[in-house]
Amino acid sequence: MEREFMEYDVVIVGAGPAGLSAAIKLRQLSAEQGKEVSVCVLEKGSEVGAHIFSGAVFEPRALDELIPDWKEKGAPLNAPVSDEKFMLLSKKGSVNLPVALLPSQMHNDGNYVISLGNLCRWLGERAEELGVEIYPGFAAAEVVYHEDGRVKGVATGDMGISKDGEQKDSYMPGMELHGKYTFFAEGCRGSLSKGLMEKFNLRENCDPQTYGIGMKELWELDPAKHKPGTVVHTAGWPMKSDTWGGSFIYHLENGQAYVGYVVGLDYENPHLFPFGEFQRFKMHPAIAEMLEGGKRISYGARALNEGGLQSVPDLAFPGGALIGCSAGFLNVAKIKGSHNAMKTGMLAAEAAFDAVTAGEETPPVLSAYPDAYKKSWVYEELYASRNFRPAFSKFGLWGSMLYSGVDLKVFGGKLPWTFSHKHYDHECLKPAADMPKIDYPKPDGKLSFDRLSSVFISGTNHEEDQPVHLTLKDASVPISHNLAIYDAPEQRFCPAGVYEIVRDDDGNNPQLQINAQNCVHCKTCDIKDPTQNINWVTPEGAGGPNYPNM
Repeated sequence: MEREFMEYDVVIVGAGPAGLSAAIKLRQLSAEQGKEVSVCVLEKGSEVGAHIFSGAVFEPRALDELIPDWKEKGAPLNAPVSDEKFMLLSKKGSVNLPVALLPSQMHNDGNYVISLGNLCRWLGERAEELGVEIYPGFAAAEVVYHEDGRVKGVATGDMGISKDGEQKDSYMPGMELHGKYTFFAEGCRGSLSKGLMEKFNLRENCDPQTYGIGMKELWELDPAKHKPGTVVHTAGWPMKSDTWGGSFIYHLENGQAYVGYVVGLDYENPHLFPFGEFQRFKMHPAIAEMLEGGKRISYGARALNEGGLQSVPDLAFPGGALIGCSAGFLNVAKIKGSHNAMKTGMLAAEAAFDAVTAGEETPPVLSAYPDAYKKSWVYEELYASRNFRPAFSKFGLWGSMLYSGVDLKVFGGKLPWTFSHKHYDHECLKPAADMPKIDYPKPDGKLSFDRLSSVFISGTNHEEDQPVHLTLKDASVPISHNLAIYDAPEQRFCPAGVYEIVRDDDGNNPQLQINAQNCVHCKTCDIKDPTQNINWVTPEGAGGPNYPNM
């Protein structure tokens, strides 16, 4: 069946900070210069913001440029940072490092504790006011190409397909959206972006990307322990000094706080259980005291890019561009990426506007965008912090703290060395028999919890009778390779309990069971699976988490 199609000047995949900022900038330029440019945004979540997941302490630099009067227009930035702490944890103790000793990039003066999902909802409203067409609940499942190989646009996934691949009564074929340029703003490890990087060899000139898995809970705190704008970060326990990890606690308005933990996905021990480390962290005396008397009300998880400058791929290719976390602009030293995502979306929008309104045939490759990126403050700040994460891989916790402190605090990130990432995260696991097992305490249901109860409060839902979106290239690998060598690490690296080894009544005949309905779309499995046998593809639109105030 030939699919119907709609044509726009620019098609944007993903209604996150990058995609919405690009859409807004395009329509602002259209209004300012009186040149019509049509823009549409596809969003796989049930609504704008449903899948948005971040810390988040937000730096408003890009927002100031995009919508200077955001305060008057009611942007949901209501908790300016008022107090900062950085703690080093041992198993039972803690030491507060003076914030004045930290490099300026790690300070949060002028920043806000926000719900990034709510900010995106607000940006979506501003975009629609400007004439942007936004389609939530429709997942871009496939890239569409011209005969000459240029990206033509994307196609949404078919709806109403059963697990067996049959058309149900509710069947609705996907639709193609064509654009002179297509921007991919899918966030970290976007499924279409991953394919485009392979097709156009966009990673030829950069280091491997390295990732972390970030898990976060939304808490209502005891009012006596809540102060809006409080920002707490920790390093050390429960991570060992050779494993990247750390926590954040951010106090929002209305008595709420985010409590989160990040584990670098280049860890070696297949017995490590990132979700378990997060739950164990909350049992530390200094953290438990903050949380006692409070109540957990939501949970989520998402992978994040940690490679920084050295891991940014080529950004433009025939017919399209990567913006935001699809490319990987997180500043790990700042623990922030939303401002960079917004700015890169704006830079791509400016380049595309000039190209489509020039009155000539649009150039196939939007080269003005990567040129503008290299002249921008995004590139400048990523260059200064380029060694923050790879220094950890090179020197471990204590050595990297010393190096980064000197580099950023004393020299402003201008020491002459640039460290490289030599590995992909999936290559780092060592055989289970060679690594120590880790004992994780049972959750108490007050401060620590299990994965299934956590997924329940994430609002995650998928139509059960649909093709499984966690696909295996070879169905034998999970048992013959992963279980045999690594004790089935997918059981542990997934923060949502999607992967489970089941056996018969006699404890024999192990099989991998995929509980796809639990998936929170974090992409960890797509990143960490040792042989890259798991391939995450989009489920039906509107499936996945429905994050409130996250």
